[in-house]
Amino acid sequence: MRTEQEMMKLILDIAKADKRIHAVYMNGSRTNPNVAKDDFQDYDVVFTVTETESFINDKDWLLNFGEPLIIQEPDSNDLGWGIDHDFTRRYA
Repeated sequence: MRTEQEMMKLILDIAKADKRIHAVYMNGSRTNPNVAKDDFQDYDVVFTVTETESFINDKDWLLNFGEPLIIQEPDSNDLGWGIDHDFTRRYA
């Protein structure tokens, strides 16, 4: 398992190397100083990008983090329920 420092470096390196990414930030329990750290905390990372389509259509960029065990795409799930979204503006 990667250390927190290794993960932060990886996240920032990916953001710096990809011209489509303008900013990166993190939310969730890792950003809350009142939450005790544990080995099972995930990384809730948000990339602010110039466009979303290339990220949605080609998920290979995720392999930079390693082999995915689970991918959560709540916006994609909404499509299955007939909920329409403008994915050009945001995608979760």
